Amino acid sequence: MLEKLFHLKENNTTVKTEVLAGITTFMTMAYILAVNPTMLSASGMDATAVLIATCLASFVGTLAMALMANYPFALAPGMGLNAYFAYTVCLGMGYDWRVALMAVFVEGLIFIVLSLTNVREAIFNAIPSNLKKGVSAGIGIFIAFIGLQGAHLVVNNDSTLLTHVDFAGNWHTEGICAVLALIGLVITVVLYVKGFKGAILIGILATWVLGMICQAAGIYQIDAKNGFYSLYPTLSMTDFSSFGKTFGQCFKADFSNVNIFNFIAILLSFLFVDMFDTIGTLIGVATKADMLDEEEKLPRIKPALLADAVATSVGAVFGTSTTTTFVESSAGVGAGARTGLSSVVTGFLFLLAIFFAPIFTAIPGFATAPALIFVGFLMVSAILNIDFNDLTEAIPAYLCILAMPLMYSISEGIAIGVISYVVINVICGKAKKITPLMYVLAVIFVCKYIFL
Repeated sequence: MLEKLFHLKENNTTVKTEVLAGITTFMTMAYILAVNPTMLSASGMDATAVLIATCLASFVGTLAMALMANYPFALAPGMGLNAYFAYTVCLGMGYDWRVALMAVFVEGLIFIVLSLTNVREAIFNAIPSNLKKGVSAGIGIFIAFIGLQGAHLVVNNDSTLLTHVDFAGNWHTEGICAVLALIGLVITVVLYVKGFKGAILIGILATWVLGMICQAAGIYQIDAKNGFYSLYPTLSMTDFSSFGKTFGQCFKADFSNVNIFNFIAILLSFLFVDMFDTIGTLIGVATKADMLDEEEKLPRIKPALLADAVATSVGAVFGTSTTTTFVESSAGVGAGARTGLSSVVTGFLFLLAIFFAPIFTAIPGFATAPALIFVGFLMVSAILNIDFNDLTEAIPAYLCILAMPLMYSISEGIAIGVISYVVINVICGKAKKITPLMYVLAVIFVCKYIFL
């Protein structure tokens, strides 16, 4: 049955190889189970409910990818997109998280329609390659910045806005957390360089364990008033009743105080980032697995995009930010994955993880910070592929990268990148290379600044 369903022999693989590769993929991306609840809970969402939603969305999306496209790609709520959801839409713009979930749900529906046609592929081809890479790099720096804050390495300062933590003055809280985060980052980097599978997850767990040891020794001290809680997990069953706190809540969003233009801008930002994150990941991982055809195109890309789109809307209903294809799928491909069977294994491991919710939600921010900082590094490497010899290409990408962390908003970075690309190239006499879609996006973003 497995042979008929996944064509193992045709893809030169075996059941054993696919199973082991599926486990490898899960290990490399399981950090999302610790990071996503932490990030989205900042918007007011229940952490346990978010974790359950994360597991279910990952299960549904990864299984859909396996059965619809037969590719070894795993899906989960995307890094960067969850940061935009929590820190820009909810905390920055002040919108209720239910409104943000509705934007994600609508985004998924739009992608379902676009994926059933060739529109999504056409849109991807219309956006300048260098700007795509700038978006990826900018998100990487933004995520790393959030990680530095979560580690308490970077703190507020009245005179310079930001500075490093006062290790001596707040040693038993911020100080020790910052040191532990740095140790965790070193562990993560060394393991990753040495080729250990699941280096990011091991880094999170090692940092957490060191924190618990410090708490037992009295080095780390609980200060609940300032957000420093006990580092020991509650050994209890997952409270499945909490799932109702996020399930279906997108349909209960209150739009009475929501500006329609702001909502459209949020929706477009989700669309833009998710589109290039997904398609870029699909092509990148497929290239590593030698799955592209003679024309450098990915066979069965339409069902793969459709699976990703369905996962986004379903995930919003469950109660999590945009579900997308993970670049960590390349770890499974490196371990030999060539079919959807490995994705089935990864998907069921996410489903099993639901029962360990109390453990994942107890992981402190300074323990997940090394993961954010290191994932930021992996994403910022896209800057190496930007063509700096053509300044009309490089400068808009640079402005996009610069704006995201400094303005604390992925949306602002994208807007500035698109607007500057159109303006610079038109003034420099290179308007012919600008696609009609880029003009449309630029006008929309300019209207956002004028009328919002």
